[in-house]
Amino acid sequence: MTEQKHEKIDFGFKDIPVEEKQGKVGEIFTNVAPKYDLMNDAMSFGMHRLWKRYLIKLAGIKPKHKICDLASGTGDVAMLLTKELGDTGGNVIMSDINKEMLDIGYDKIFDAGLSHLVEPVVANSESLPFADSSFDLVTMVFGLRNITDKKRALSEMHRIVKPGGTVLVMEFSKPKSSLISYAYDKYSFNVIPGLGKFFAGDSESYRYLVESIRRHPNQEQLQEWFYEAGFDSCSITNLSSGVVAIHKGVKY
Repeated sequence: MTEQKHEKIDFGFKDIPVEEKQGKVGEIFTNVAPKYDLMNDAMSFGMHRLWKRYLIKLAGIKPKHKICDLASGTGDVAMLLTKELGDTGGNVIMSDINKEMLDIGYDKIFDAGLSHLVEPVVANSESLPFADSSFDLVTMVFGLRNITDKKRALSEMHRIVKPGGTVLVMEFSKPKSSLISYAYDKYSFNVIPGLGKFFAGDSESYRYLVESIRRHPNQEQLQEWFYEAGFDSCSITNLSSGVVAIHKGVKY
């Protein structure tokens, strides 16, 4: 009998069978959901809020825009998008594969009195339940590195955005300075798991998140994937010396 070989994929610094990754990532985000916002502030010293506001500036939101925020999580970006859009006849879809995270995010938007502009949708970004050319803008913030088939997710984003529309993906990336890279590694591996233990009672989930950043493609490789997905115009904006990068793709 021939032994069946299972395709492997990264899960932090480990390699696991492809079919196991989605479930394992789901468990992590279910575990961290209640303290996710607090940990984002603690890990980044609040910088994640500035990064997200900068993404909104790049988005070029106009009246009546139809927007989809993928990997929406606890709704920080969906909230910013909705406030920027306002009551102009448009709307925001906030989508995430993890219902626990999505519920927390939608509750925040409801409490802010913006729920009439937002629709929550539980969905896998590799197979989105939206028609072709549905949105003027698609965003994904700190979600791509956790997806099993990243290229397929990018292709789905290209499919659902309208011709002339924009896709913005913000993700942790590769610092451009060797000094910053060294300091970033020291902080990430020596401090962040400890913060996870202190604030969320979970060091291992945050160790995975740190490791997943190191396994994620760098700026240049991810830009190549954008072109492979079919985008006609692509650009990279590095923030904090490349600790974070915003990838912009336009579909013509």
